[in-house]
Amino acid sequence: MNQVHTKIIRKPAVTNKTGFSKSTLYNRIKDGTFPPPISLGARAVGFIASEVDAIIQAWCEEQTPKQIKQLVSELIKQRKAA
Repeated sequence: MNQVHTKIIRKPAVTNKTGFSKSTLYNRIKDGTFPPPISLGARAVGFIASEVDAIIQAWCEEQTPKQIKQLVSELIKQRKAA
């Protein structure tokens, strides 16, 4: 059996890791260039650490916004398939 260990990180860790302000983070989510958070309860959300890392890697590789949007779309599809 293959076990997947998924780490959830909260918004302060994401803003620290990316250097984004909260408003920039949510603007990126809205325009499809950053993966949306998942619900952790009634008033809490978190981000999948591996998805955040994948986006940061794409920036390092100087991928275009179009390529990053495609990556975000693939990451969201993978969530549903897991």
